[in-house]
Amino acid sequence: MDSVRRYFPSGDEYVTEDALKNLRNYKYCAVDKSFLTKYLYRHYWEWAVTLFPRWMAPNLITLTGLSFEVVDVLLVLLLMPDLTGPGPSWLYFAFGIGMWLYSTFDNVDGKQARRTGTSSPLGELFDHGCDALNCTIAGIVEASAFGCGISWQTITIIFLTTATFFFSTWEEYHTGVLYLGYVNGPTEVLTLAVLACFASGIWGPGIWHVPAAQGLPLIGGLFPASWELMDAMLAITLAAMVFGHCLVCCWNVHEACKEQNRSFLATLPQLAQYVAFAASCYVWLRNSTTILADNHLVLFLVTAGTAFGRIVSKIILAHLTEMPFPSYTVQMVPLAVGAVLAWLGLFTPRTELAFLAMSSVFVVVAYLHWALVVIERFCEFLGINCLSIRPQPDIERPEPAHEQTRIY
Repeated sequence: MDSVRRYFPSGDEYVTEDALKNLRNYKYCAVDKSFLTKYLYRHYWEWAVTLFPRWMAPNLITLTGLSFEVVDVLLVLLLMPDLTGPGPSWLYFAFGIGMWLYSTFDNVDGKQARRTGTSSPLGELFDHGCDALNCTIAGIVEASAFGCGISWQTITIIFLTTATFFFSTWEEYHTGVLYLGYVNGPTEVLTLAVLACFASGIWGPGIWHVPAAQGLPLIGGLFPASWELMDAMLAITLAAMVFGHCLVCCWNVHEACKEQNRSFLATLPQLAQYVAFAASCYVWLRNSTTILADNHLVLFLVTAGTAFGRIVSKIILAHLTEMPFPSYTVQMVPLAVGAVLAWLGLFTPRTELAFLAMSSVFVVVAYLHWALVVIERFCEFLGINCLSIRPQPDIERPEPAHEQTRIY
């Protein structure tokens, strides 16, 4: 066992003892401006949390919620591996139900933590870490519901979900606040995604691939004649993300830096990490000999999505432990190397698939090792369990400086 461990970083390399001590300053603060949350979902979540037994740990609720989306991806691979369909009607309803259950569990876990007195910084890390992985998992499910297939439409959906989440995480690192606007991804966009799944179940996914002028009669003429409704929807979503989310995140970080007498310009190079991630994925896919041609896109997306999960989870960890903003993760290496090899034309279909498979194994193993070690160190320091509630902690748990707050 020791001979295997020497190939992995130590726990202290992931998070030092001094960094763990900063967990005593932990304060979770979220601002949710959504009217849908304030007037509808908040009451639904307060009712839903009463359905869970008090012995059920909040992190177990989070993990159970993610499992619904994982099951949906497995259904895609079994019944609709081309992501096009049409599949059986019940499959699309399963997609929508899985998304809805994930959202419900994701919002209930924090309420369960406060209900049982088990709120902790590990809960935020675990919750946001699952959210980061779900950016790709849910993206695959939604692309299948839309019938996007092995195409750049599917890839665009993944870029939209990951970019949105990266900017939110970057913003929270600098402001200390998870800000959800009047229209935000976890609420309004997810609601529309669920309804879209149900629509595909009723009318079939073909409804998203009619000409844009037919699907959007009022504004369809603004788009190229060759565009489908799906293309127009992605373009509108991209514009909304850039102007309604990314620029808002930049403004909030600017204001936080101004209050703290720090340079806002010094924070902008931190965005290069996502640019490198997205550029590596784009270059590899654009020059690939097999990923799109031979239906290996899901394997690629799982590999890239796991690397993305590590990137943003490291930012969350740095936020919680007051460590410097992380600028690099080793799981980016396979994506960058794959992009270079594909661009230089050094891959054959067989060698590229082998490299992709090895990259996937490396990325997943590295992620699991990091996650398990960091969780173990958090649990030891805080005197808690991850997936169960410890009745009488053996270790005195340091109290956070402030209680959790959520502002509606």
